[in-house]
Amino acid sequence: MHAPTIAEKATPYWWEAAPLTPLPEQPLPKRLDVLIVGAGYAGLAAGLMLAREGRSVAAFDAMNPGEGASTRNGGITSGSIRPDYDTLARRFGEEKALAIEAEGKAAREFLYDFIKTEGLTCDFQLVGQFKGAFGYEQYEAMGRSAERLAKKLGIEAYAVPYAEQRKYIGTDVYRGGTVRMDIGGLHPAKFHAELMRVALASGVAVHGGTPVTSIERDGSGFRVVTSAGALEARQVLVCTNGYTDGVVPFLRRRLVPVRSRIIATEELAPEVMARLMPKRMMITENREVGFYYRPSPDGKRVLLGGRDSSRVGDPVAPKLLLRRGLVNLFPELENVRLSHSWFGNVAMNRDMIPRIFEKDGIVYATGFCGSGVVWAPWIGMHAAHKLMGHEERARSAFDFRPPAFIPFYRGNPWFMPAFIQGYRMRDRIAMWRASR
Repeated sequence: MHAPTIAEKATPYWWEAAPLTPLPEQPLPKRLDVLIVGAGYAGLAAGLMLAREGRSVAAFDAMNPGEGASTRNGGITSGSIRPDYDTLARRFGEEKALAIEAEGKAAREFLYDFIKTEGLTCDFQLVGQFKGAFGYEQYEAMGRSAERLAKKLGIEAYAVPYAEQRKYIGTDVYRGGTVRMDIGGLHPAKFHAELMRVALASGVAVHGGTPVTSIERDGSGFRVVTSAGALEARQVLVCTNGYTDGVVPFLRRRLVPVRSRIIATEELAPEVMARLMPKRMMITENREVGFYYRPSPDGKRVLLGGRDSSRVGDPVAPKLLLRRGLVNLFPELENVRLSHSWFGNVAMNRDMIPRIFEKDGIVYATGFCGSGVVWAPWIGMHAAHKLMGHEERARSAFDFRPPAFIPFYRGNPWFMPAFIQGYRMRDRIAMWRASR
């Protein structure tokens, strides 16, 4: 048996099967119909739609395309919204809350159909998701939410009592939970590579390692300066999310980059995986700062992720925190080695809802709040239709006012460690109450 160790690699597990490949340099066009800032899921999905409608399109990324969250995430197709239904209803009214919930269903269905019709080879499996409850009150509330989803939206969702929990997940930490069968998993780096493939084939020019340094109004269009030179664009779409920099200060004041870290175990014996994850579902928890985890697409490893309160470097403490969480869930993994540990930035905003909006002629598709596998392609596609003036096809519950700005914030999230520790304290209090 191996002694516990920190992970052997600090790069994403996903890069083993789908390594990032720098794109060859290409000439910079003088003029474009649409210039896209960011070549992750949202930027490529938007570019694909625009190019197929005959627009000249180029996407510019400061890093290798996909090097951000698009190839670092957990690959769970949850499309979750952080505020619950009751909170959404209080903030925006019942009609808006239901529209947001309904669009989640539509966005997942779009993603699954898109993968199928485009022939994207990305290990997608519609296996369902189990969400664990801490205490009877949580279980009851989650059961009511599942019932509402089933009745109002026709989603296959149901409660799982504690007595039946082991059929779904090999732990006794939870006190029951809920299942949604409209959620699955994919290989995020393969998905990005395939999305890149079809975008390039459709005529989207993608420039990696080419940061945009300024965007200025120039008559009816824009003058955009990049590290490779300047060009003119009739329209500009910004899809930078958790890697937003100072070139768009309006957006930077409204999005907070938050680290999300994932660990991957070494390969486990088939009988171990059968005990721990008998249905191969995606797993999440009903906590403010809980874990999300899943089997690897080949069913041989456990991948577990959560928020990382660090801000610089690659410290040991967040890795140990996730490892302790893994062992707490599955004590038999105490001496299992970790093969990979990595992190990436997600983008949060004050109301925790994804957005499409326009400001000074620039269209933004951003703010995916940790659920970009579903929301980024969906929001990017709708932003493309907005740019093309397709009113009906562009309509979305997420196309409304920009997120509120964050006072005293200019891009340095100095307050996030304290916020995350506060959320963890609230979780500890909630768990203490549930255990009484």
